[in-house]
Amino acid sequence: MAKNFQSLGISPQIADMLYKQGIHEPTAVQAQAIPALFKGRDILAQAQTGTGKTYAFLLPSLQQIKTDVHMEQVLIVAPTRELAKQIADVAGTLAPALQVDVLSLIGGKTIENQLQKLQRHPQVIIGTPGRLLDHCRRNSLDLRGVKRVVVDEADQMLQAGFLEDIDTLIGMTPKRRQILFFSATVPDKIKGLAKKHMQNPLVLNILEGTTIALEQIEQRIYMMREEQKFSKLCQMLRDMNPYLAIVFCNAKERTSQLAGKLIAEGFNIGELHGDMSQGRRTQVLRDFAKAKTQILVATDIAARGIDIEGITHVFNYDVPHDVDYYIHRIGRTGRAGHEGVSIMFATPDDENWVRRIEHNIQATITKYTANGQVKVKANTQPPKKKKKFKDKLPASTYQATKSKRHKTRHKGGDNRRRR
Repeated sequence: MAKNFQSLGISPQIADMLYKQGIHEPTAVQAQAIPALFKGRDILAQAQTGTGKTYAFLLPSLQQIKTDVHMEQVLIVAPTRELAKQIADVAGTLAPALQVDVLSLIGGKTIENQLQKLQRHPQVIIGTPGRLLDHCRRNSLDLRGVKRVVVDEADQMLQAGFLEDIDTLIGMTPKRRQILFFSATVPDKIKGLAKKHMQNPLVLNILEGTTIALEQIEQRIYMMREEQKFSKLCQMLRDMNPYLAIVFCNAKERTSQLAGKLIAEGFNIGELHGDMSQGRRTQVLRDFAKAKTQILVATDIAARGIDIEGITHVFNYDVPHDVDYYIHRIGRTGRAGHEGVSIMFATPDDENWVRRIEHNIQATITKYTANGQVKVKANTQPPKKKKKFKDKLPASTYQATKSKRHKTRHKGGDNRRRR
């Protein structure tokens, strides 16, 4: 792997800015993608969240902007407002010094303000599919000069039903442009879209472990009936009194219902899902980051990209029907060397999904009955391959969890402090 960014072709100015931010060495995805980007190759990269892929596409993009040309040169598309804002924030730490004009176009912001800013023709456009298409149809956004298109979290685009919009946006750019797809998984429909628009793409499958180290996270599964879940969650929240916790549900309607019931029980709750306005979502995240709310009830897509310190517990109220969602969910805790707890409620109908998750992380997670009795002890050895699943699962890049005794460190209000 490359020892420094300059060996990849990154300018000394950018490398110095990264160094001052504490970023000294490129990650695997950066080392493999950046030289190919400079050569103009189309790229289809499979890489998990946390592998450094944002810098992988941002650094060459910012470096290669023609600052004397005021037109849209790079288009970056993200599936959610939060992720688009996060990418824009990262770009904002580098762009001013490079004299690059970056504009974020997301829903929830007034269109008039964006129309005004688009008149200066920013060189880098970062946005969500719906708002980008809206501007294209108003003729306020001109993609005819775009040299590079980046689609981040392409699998999330598919999940959210944005693939047709992505197809349309790419079709509005010149024939001779570079296209980059970054995705945690690469389903057939993503491959199909890549084949349609890319020329001889470089296919990368980054197997580098991310900052999500599963040995830092105590994982538990509680087997119970659906009607037992709510009372068990309330009991655990009271007993554990987490500093900050996220409770994940599989659907936004369920998220709203659960948040309402928890508020009625007296818990300090924030709610996050796709039907909320951008302003409301931003305020919810701000309150949660400042620990004004203790518990955030959220959907997967709304929570993608959340990076908040101090999350001690993650509750999977519903078992995710996607192995990568599980990794993304529990990766909100156990960060920066701190320990975290992940608890999942599973019904008998969820057992196949539980097996898939264990197969992927190559570990057996400790299972408990609803009343807390150990049912199956954790095993750090990969499970025996008795059965092959039809769905091809990506090889896990995460370390197997270690068997741990129950910890009481998070119990009691005295432990509610920032880490």
